[in-house]
Amino acid sequence: MMTKNKIALVTGGSRGLGKNMALRIAEKGFDVILTYNSKKEEALSVVSEIEQFGQKAKAIQLNAGEIKGFDAFFNEVKTVLKDTFKTEHFDFLINNAGTGLHASFSETTEEQFDTALNIHYKGVFFLTQKALQFMNDSGRIINISSGLARFSFPGSSAYGSMKSAIETLTRYLAKELGARGIAANVVAPGAIETDFGGGLVRDNKEVNVQIANVTALGRVGLPDDIGGVVAFLCTDDARWINGQRIEASGGMNL
Repeated sequence: MMTKNKIALVTGGSRGLGKNMALRIAEKGFDVILTYNSKKEEALSVVSEIEQFGQKAKAIQLNAGEIKGFDAFFNEVKTVLKDTFKTEHFDFLINNAGTGLHASFSETTEEQFDTALNIHYKGVFFLTQKALQFMNDSGRIINISSGLARFSFPGSSAYGSMKSAIETLTRYLAKELGARGIAANVVAPGAIETDFGGGLVRDNKEVNVQIANVTALGRVGLPDDIGGVVAFLCTDDARWINGQRIEASGGMNL
């Protein structure tokens, strides 16, 4: 019997993959706290959709790359947990927030690198660290990586290597948090049609066709191909999956 009042915190939940994750998690009967960087109206729209499933939801602003703002963020999480959810803890942390970085290795600037590093690695590291005191034992951490950690496309050297670091970190989380019953896993999407990275995969027909041609299932991914995988990892059916990388790419570059 699934408990109805477990809570997921989804970073970057106002649009794209994060929105789909938040909605699919709510469909499983879980409540959701989602974060947004700048798109408040879109975040509130996702909250409304979740409420239509009969679940509670709340949106909180977060710059996932601004580590010094994390204490203030978790103070707000603490208040929301108490006021909206009548509890002090949540159960699932989904580290999804991210931005694209498409630049050749030789042209990647230090500023681009540092911005991406703060969002995709350092931010995930310390947000997760600070989240631990608010997480219930037997919870789940789900980190979002990328197919680009396994296969290589020119222009993704910084992004892809940072996602590889996240995959290694996830195994360490699984090892060190096992005593609390907290499982940690990675979901690695392939190329997906969203506005991510300026909508490159969605809007550039040549790129779209190129990806479809190297994908066993013969098409580019959609947000709905990913959210359900993350939602599944929050359920009791996935309780024995730990320290694993699940690639949801339709079979890219096999």
